[in-house]
This record gives sequence, C-alpha cells and structure tokens, in this order.
Amino acid sequence: MKKKGLLYVMLVLLLVGLVACGGGEEADDSGTFRVAVIMPSATNDLAFSQSMFDALTEIQTEMGAENFEFVFADNSFVVEDAAAAIRDWASQDYDLIIAHGSQYGASLQEIAPDFPEVSFAWGTAGDTFGLDNVYAYEAQSDEGGYVLGVLAASMTESGVIGVVGPLEVGDAKLYVDGFRAGVTATNAAAQVNVNYIGSFSDVALATEAANTHADAGADVLTGSAQMVVGAVGVAKERGALWFGTQSNQTSLAPEVVVASQVYDWTVVLNDIISNVQDGTLGGEAYLITLANNGLVIEYNDAYSVPAEAKAAADAAIAELVDGSISTGIGE
Repeated sequence: MKKKGLLYVMLVLLLVGLVACGGGEEADDSGTFRVAVIMPSATNDLAFSQSMFDALTEIQTEMGAENFEFVFADNSFVVEDAAAAIRDWASQDYDLIIAHGSQYGASLQEIAPDFPEVSFAWGTAGDTFGLDNVYAYEAQSDEGGYVLGVLAASMTESGVIGVVGPLEVGDAKLYVDGFRAGVTATNAAAQVNVNYIGSFSDVALATEAANTHADAGADVLTGSAQMVVGAVGVAKERGALWFGTQSNQTSLAPEVVVASQVYDWTVVLNDIISNVQDGTLGGEAYLITLANNGLVIEYNDAYSVPAEAKAAADAAIAELVDGSISTGIGE
C-alpha cells in the first residue's frame, strides 16, 4: 500500500474511534435523535449500568438505528473524568446526555447551566436542581425488594438470610430495606443479616461478605450493585438461593438464581425523548415502579419456584400496585 493510502486508512480509523468514544462529532442535521451516556461500570455488569444499556439498545431497536443512536463511556468510576466527558459531549450535537449514576449529580449541577440548550438526565435521583434542562429519574426499588423478600422468606429452610449491600444510599438502600420488610412481613422469625461492604465494585469484599453470611447459616442470599458477581459465585458454590436486582442475573448461576427485580428504564427514556423532541429539555423527575412496569420481577425459567411461594409473591405485587399494602420504607 502506498504511504498516502496508508495515511488515509489511519485517519479513517482514528475518526471511527472518536465516534465510538463519543468524540469528534460534527453537527448532525439528519433528524436522528442522539444520546451520550456515562456509566460507572461495564455495560454487561448484569446490574446498574447494564439496565441502562439494555434500555437504550431496546429503544434503538424499536426506533431504528437511522432514527436513534447512542454512544457511551462505561467504567467511568472517576467522577472528574466523567465530568470532563459530560462537558465535552455537551459542546457537541447531542440531543440528550445521560449521567447514569448518583455520583455524577454535583458535576451535572455545575455543567448543565453552561449549556441551556442541551438536555441532561441523571439518576438514580429525584432532584432536577431547579434547572429547565435537567431530568431526574429513580427506582422505587424497595417495591421489588419487598416482593423478593416475600419469596425468600417463603423458601428459606434455615431461617437465615444474608444481604450484601454496597453503600447505604440510593436505590441500593431502598432495595435492602424493602427486601428486609418483605421477609419480616412473611416470616417474622426469619433472621436477616445485612452487610454493607462500602463499595459498589469490590468483588472480593462481596465474596468475603457472602461467605460470612453462609458460614452463619444463610441459605438465601441477595445484594445490589455490580460487585454482586462475587456474592452470586458464593451462592452457587455453597448451594444458597440468590435473588437479584437491577438486571436479570440468571445467567450468573442458573442453578441458584430464583428471580430478579429488573429496571426497565424505557418507561422513563421514551417519555424524556418525546419531551425533548417537543422542545421540553428538562425540569421533571421520574420514578419507575411496579405499577408503571418500570420494575419487573423476572423468574428464572430453569428454577422451579414452589407454588405457594410464587402465589405469595404475586399477591404482594398486586397489593403493592393497588396500594392495599406498602413497603413502609420512607413513611
């Protein structure tokens, strides 16, 4: 290949790389709705980041790649680097920039006023900072947690249940509190041991915490955030049942995963996209719940759930949706 041709190919590859990373974009007049999203962990973490990636992928499938496209930066756990990416995207031709992680809130609050014609969204949180170009979204994860707690209480044989939490904040804390409430409402004699490891991503700590629970007699385990892969591994090794949240975690251990609470962010994103297209750039907070199908309980088809336990869980879902019961969290 001639040197001139080689330089051309290298330039094309460089531009393709910039597009994949969310950089190097020129103004797009095609009418395609364009989204950029920052995430704290991998898009295949079977937890928080994957829940957003899956939602965006589903929307792209429904709208068509010619009408909807998105770029992302995953594993963006350094807040300062994430802020730089958000600011860079805001200076480009994106219709919506999503900061998928509550740790990005302070950065978004500082950046959004500098770009009043750009729409931003962030979560899980309920605060738009009073800005007309910021949307907020959060998950009422205590609801699904409650349902899974009902299932866990109905299926435990030892009467000891272990919970591996990340940090005692946001949807993670809501989930843990809701799960514990569901267990207590179903079997007041059951013992629920909760261990917050202080990290969303430390798999080794999650593994250690899960082993401690199993050593204490837990035959049911659950937890939240991307670090739970370590805890699920322990559940598989020790023969404990696992209940997941944020994304469907069946594939991690089909032998022991009973059910998962899945976040379906399309409920939020479809409305935000429609609003932005109509010229409303922000100013609204959203909540996904069992009632609006933003929260969905997905069972592992390969695991046979006892009919009595399944009936109790289904009854809890119906009663949470119609308001005849509540989780009691935050009241």
